Amino acid sequence: MVHQTPVGARDLLPLDVAQKFWIESRLQQVFQRWGYHRIITSTLERLETLTAGGAVHRSTVVQLQDMGDEAGLGLRPELTASIARAAITRMAEKDCWPQRLCYSANVFRRGRQATYGGQLEFYQAGVELLGAGGLLADAEVLLLLFDCLNCLGLKNYHLVLGEAGLAQSLLSIFPEPLGDSVRQAIANLDRITLEQLPLSAELQELAFFLFDLRGTPREVLTQVAQLNLDEPQQAALNNLKSLIDLLEQHWAGPVIQAGTPGSPCQIVLDLSLIQSFDYYTGLVFSVVSENGAGARVLAQGGRYDQLLGLYHPQGKSEPGIGFVLNVEDVHQALLRDNQLPTSTPASDWLVVATSPPAYGAALAHAEYLRTTNPDLRVELDLGDRQSPTAIQQYGHSQGISRIAWVDSDGTVRIEDLKP
Repeated sequence: MVHQTPVGARDLLPLDVAQKFWIESRLQQVFQRWGYHRIITSTLERLETLTAGGAVHRSTVVQLQDMGDEAGLGLRPELTASIARAAITRMAEKDCWPQRLCYSANVFRRGRQATYGGQLEFYQAGVELLGAGGLLADAEVLLLLFDCLNCLGLKNYHLVLGEAGLAQSLLSIFPEPLGDSVRQAIANLDRITLEQLPLSAELQELAFFLFDLRGTPREVLTQVAQLNLDEPQQAALNNLKSLIDLLEQHWAGPVIQAGTPGSPCQIVLDLSLIQSFDYYTGLVFSVVSENGAGARVLAQGGRYDQLLGLYHPQGKSEPGIGFVLNVEDVHQALLRDNQLPTSTPASDWLVVATSPPAYGAALAHAEYLRTTNPDLRVELDLGDRQSPTAIQQYGHSQGISRIAWVDSDGTVRIEDLKP
């Protein structure tokens, strides 16, 4: 029906937009403080770009029919692949790695990754640090994320850390197609499914060991010490431990105080953590908010050191790491904590022509106010209220600060509206 939005779509009304802008403007301020520059990529991309070499499942992409492009087109289900494509094809010649890029945009996603009762469109804000690997780059991205969360006033959240390469290598012992079922059961914390899989006693014991491989860093590292890790696995684990040590060292520093950007965050080490998309190669992480209504994933991200090579003509890659904040989940968490605006901004001025001959003078005075201070909200009365009392009542009901009564000769009488 023409008066309804399509299934999976929704409208944002003025208060929704004001609250969304409140969130995004604060995030952009944090991004800029850390030296990140905003990038805007195309909403529409070729399917081969969006699927990132199979790392993003094609079924999650909202696809479009276009006879002029045989490769197929779709709406972006996430931003990382598009930014990787833009950076490696259009910015690499500058030889100015690393690139610190940030974004705030909508994405479209369907199928097994869609949530919110079939919602297809989502809003995200995040960063990508491209061309930088190593411990300091990982730490920068995580501390930037905490700065964002603290500047929004979010509370009661914890960081879940994992290692995609290590998890994949530990799961590689399971034969296909059972390996994917084990992976999905562990990722979804589905113990019942794991119990029902036709695994040998030895493999089932390993599956449950991996399933339970989450807790405080000290607990999990003690458990992992029981495994016979090869050299790459041990190196990945050592890097993860070094990152945790660096974060704890930073939070223990004398300049850090609780409640300020950079203040401590509870860390959960989860070596079975698996993200929605499969391009991650190292560190992966999620930020989870706990409340009476259940857990919400406020943010997630990780390291993807092979993704950019998919879009380079010679396959040359650069390391990358980033995170995305899920604006809808952040919005709900802030609503719960009463952090968001509860009304749209009121106008500062209501300019009223006292008679039809004063219309021109009223328009000129409104323009004068807007020119004098571009931050002012100046509203023009359109003559549909029949008395000064009705105009004053409207001003009070809308929270307007002042009325400018304008006569035909340009005389202006200012009335302050008391709250």
